[in-house]
Amino acid sequence: MSVDDRPTLQAPDDDPFLWLEEIEGKQALDFVERQNSLTLSAFGGKAFEHDRDLLAGIYDRPDNIPYVSRRGSDLHNLWKDAVNPRGLWRRTTLAEFREASPAWETILDIDQLARDENEDWLLGGIASTPGNSRVVLSLSRGGSDAVTLREFDMMTKRFVVGGFTLPEAKGGVDWLDADTLLLSSAHGEGMATSSGYARTVRLWRRGQPVDQAEIIAETTADHMVIYGMSDDTGSEPRVWIVDQIDFFDHAIRLRDAAGAMTKFDLPTGIWLQAHGDWFAMKLRKDWTAGGRTYATDTVLGISLSAFLNGSRDFAVLFEPSPRRALQGLFWAAGKLVLSILDELRPRFEICTPSAAGWKREMLSGLPEIGVIDVWTLDRHPSESNGDLLANVQDPLTPPSLLLIERGVASPTVLKQAPKTFTADGLRVTQHEAVSVDGERIPYVQTGPASETGDAPVYMSAYGGFAVAVKPYYNSSLGKLWLERGGTTVQANLRGGGEFGTRWHDAGRLAGKKLSHDDFAAVATDLVRRGVTRAKRIAAQGGSNGGILITNMLVRYPERFGALFCTIPLIDMRRYTKLLAGASWIAEYGDPDKPEEWEWLKTYSAYHNAKAGQSYPPILIATTRRDDRVHPGHARKMAAKLQAMGYEAWFYEPAAGGHGYGKDNKERAGFEVLGFRFLKDKIGWKDEG
Repeated sequence: MSVDDRPTLQAPDDDPFLWLEEIEGKQALDFVERQNSLTLSAFGGKAFEHDRDLLAGIYDRPDNIPYVSRRGSDLHNLWKDAVNPRGLWRRTTLAEFREASPAWETILDIDQLARDENEDWLLGGIASTPGNSRVVLSLSRGGSDAVTLREFDMMTKRFVVGGFTLPEAKGGVDWLDADTLLLSSAHGEGMATSSGYARTVRLWRRGQPVDQAEIIAETTADHMVIYGMSDDTGSEPRVWIVDQIDFFDHAIRLRDAAGAMTKFDLPTGIWLQAHGDWFAMKLRKDWTAGGRTYATDTVLGISLSAFLNGSRDFAVLFEPSPRRALQGLFWAAGKLVLSILDELRPRFEICTPSAAGWKREMLSGLPEIGVIDVWTLDRHPSESNGDLLANVQDPLTPPSLLLIERGVASPTVLKQAPKTFTADGLRVTQHEAVSVDGERIPYVQTGPASETGDAPVYMSAYGGFAVAVKPYYNSSLGKLWLERGGTTVQANLRGGGEFGTRWHDAGRLAGKKLSHDDFAAVATDLVRRGVTRAKRIAAQGGSNGGILITNMLVRYPERFGALFCTIPLIDMRRYTKLLAGASWIAEYGDPDKPEEWEWLKTYSAYHNAKAGQSYPPILIATTRRDDRVHPGHARKMAAKLQAMGYEAWFYEPAAGGHGYGKDNKERAGFEVLGFRFLKDKIGWKDEG
């Protein structure tokens, strides 16, 4: 008897599981309820509850670092714990924050708000402006990207009666002045792009119906999004308009205080940051200007007024090399901070412009190795005095939050995160695997100092959208995998941004398949080095990593013992038609173009899954409130694999958005369910 394996590469649109794309459809929800019950029965129980509560307790610890940003003279924080699972929005002063146990003033209790209004509220964002106690809150239902906007007064701690409010939609606002918002929202007829994001920027004045708000900029529906950003760092207020053509390309315009708009004659793939009369940009492609050609990933700086007057006399602020790449740039009190990875080691440079040129210096006092993130303390650039925050950690060392005053003082420790697992006898090592085309693929291994050849290994990676993955301190893996004798591996695949644009471009579009080859090469290298056996390797990936994990299932099944696929993108035939999918065409390609479907079909695991193969067990998990990556991807893949007789499990909680849960307990449960599944399927009898 033949097995129905539709959809196939020969008939990619013959899909018997389309009904699972109906997010709230009765038949689809019956499927979800049935699958959840089976999965929780198999991998839930007392051991699951013990580990979930153990992990949730770590996430809820009172001595965890409260990360802050400064608005005016106050430091603001959103704090979650067991008593406040949705969070407390609160504030304190820097002097108080330096104390071991700061005194906090609560501005808004999100849990109380949810109870009072009988809504599944989470705080998604805060739009504020210097000198104004009023803000606009983005309230998300269950963690979704779409938000409800409501004006709130931080002094009275109440929502403003008759203030700015907007029903649920994707997008947000920035303040132009105390009575005018820059609205970049998909709310309203014809206001959404095909990706579901804002197609216009509107001036929304106090008391004005939103449908009467003046449109000051708009884009076409096939572009990804357009948005406006208020900037008061110059001599007069101005607005930056960004028309994002696709995920990596955008056109930039500058609107002055009189409303005049100037389009910038710049490449569309740049990262641009402006402050006062200066701007800096990183190139995504080679570019010729002023008689000079600048290489991809070079950072250039110039006076804004000089540029607008026709000058193209750029200063070169950063030059890349094959394994040295910029990760980000931002301004703090007129100084440009460059974040760099040099052979995966963090480096930070400060560039200070003046009429005499640019002064360059290293940000000193930070470790030479490990994971270091640096950002400005102040929420608003115009209020910044140059104070920076730095987070320093590695897989075995919990984070330290440091303050670098005015960007020049020696870093001082503000807060130290607790050790949440025992690291005795563990070590961190760096290695390289050789992929199918000879490229060296770095990976970080954390685990016991001695190799047994049979280690239970947890592998993870991402490999997309120029995102560099870093080996952070991970409490869940530390407590539930490393402390119990396991080994973890994090791979730096092509498609990421670890080594700049060339590394990203090698793993996107038709090259995405190479990114998956890289991951498989790392799995092979672990066996070659005597760390483990293939059947003892468990692998996890989420979102873009969902494509990765399902390709390990159908392309490299012999290299893994079990797979955990989370909030995944899988069906590459229909992804552009589902929620925000069209916004990722620049990363993957357009399946409606025959020449691009030719490469997309090579890594659309939904179409490549065939009956009669030796696939490892897989758990596919998503959330119903994920309005970025459609839950239909996960549902359909699980249903097809089960129909062909494979061991495929499925789990879908009701809330969580594009994440693992709306609070710490839900997040812990999602993770622990995956750990229990992976351990069981690789034969690791771990009872805690």
